[in-house]
Amino acid sequence: MAAAKSSFLDKVLGRINRLDAEGLQTVVQRLARERALLETLFNTIEDGVLVVDEQGRIVYFNGAVVRLIGLQPDVEGEPIKRFLPELEWEQLSQFDRAGGQRVVRHEFEVHYPRPRFLRLYAAPLDGEATGSSGMALILHDATEARQKTFEAIESERIQALTLLAASVAHEIGNPLNALHIHLQLMEREVKKLKAGPSRLARGVAKLRPSSFTAESQTAESAKKLEGYLAVAKGEIHRLDYIVTQFLQAIRPAAPQLKSATLNGVVDKTLALLRPELDNRGLIVHTKLVPRLPATPIDPTQIQQVLVNLVKNAMQAMSTGGTLTLQTGEGMDGVWVSVTDTGGGIPQEQINRIFEPFYTTKEKGSGLGLMIVQRIIRAHDGRIDLESHVGRGTTFRVWLPLAERRRRLLEAPLTS
Repeated sequence: MAAAKSSFLDKVLGRINRLDAEGLQTVVQRLARERALLETLFNTIEDGVLVVDEQGRIVYFNGAVVRLIGLQPDVEGEPIKRFLPELEWEQLSQFDRAGGQRVVRHEFEVHYPRPRFLRLYAAPLDGEATGSSGMALILHDATEARQKTFEAIESERIQALTLLAASVAHEIGNPLNALHIHLQLMEREVKKLKAGPSRLARGVAKLRPSSFTAESQTAESAKKLEGYLAVAKGEIHRLDYIVTQFLQAIRPAAPQLKSATLNGVVDKTLALLRPELDNRGLIVHTKLVPRLPATPIDPTQIQQVLVNLVKNAMQAMSTGGTLTLQTGEGMDGVWVSVTDTGGGIPQEQINRIFEPFYTTKEKGSGLGLMIVQRIIRAHDGRIDLESHVGRGTTFRVWLPLAERRRRLLEAPLTS
């Protein structure tokens, strides 16, 4: 069954030959108004609308296309592949020639005028209705939807780690405590062994003069045992540290917010880490903005963030370098940055740097930056990363100047 011709243009075409000059002028004015209305509608919607002909040349595009892929008004007639090299035009053109009412969906990333993730829907145009065949391309900005998907996946992963944490902490924590206690008992016995040989050796020497070496041999054995115990205790402390970090990463304490300045937290962090910084021979520069506004933070947790970031920076500069801590103020927040002059982070590692258990260090746990990210999120802040291979890395933490208000549901009115 043919579609009913109800549009103004369909009605006019049936009697175009009978119209006089005044009638034609009225028709043109009416068409111009309809075109202006359609132009306004197309430029209002957020999705990009792009029309190309059979050869893939641009025929029409709305304002959203300019925002999404940076097209300029003078590009009509240019091939679309020039501006969207990610678009597989050959496949789309074959689909166009095949005809039908199918819609092709394609997803890709663009980096100009800014990095975005786009979802494209392509459908062939009806040549009989439009006068020429081609394709209509709808560009939808799916960047936020994709980011929410990634955040949902990360949330599920964290929940799985949380369920695992309880059993891991129980199964590892209890044996560690038992080992620590028994190592302390062994240390006491070694101390007794070191104190006892002198008396024992003197008594034996009266009966057997050749036993004068007993005391020195026993002391040497006790010294070796002390060394072994020190190594064992060090490894137990390291395992305990990893378990503690793991629990902090998946079960972070809620921040106890109070008004404080980032400058004060930076000073306390540097005072805490100064011996290690001096031991490594690092140059430390501070660029703290005077009279930086106070912001609602948990100073202890923010100091933990800076300790993690500074330690990462120190480890990135194993042969010396310059560490720079800087603070600043933006429109609605304050920030603190940690910059090193180390080897930088390759692009393929930047995308994974905040993943749990991912580390580039030989003895790293891969949890430090995860803890940092969780603390910053709990403060309604964000963390930015900029790195250049061979030049260094900067982590910048942004924190809001005011605590975000929690929206509460109003209680229903009662009659």
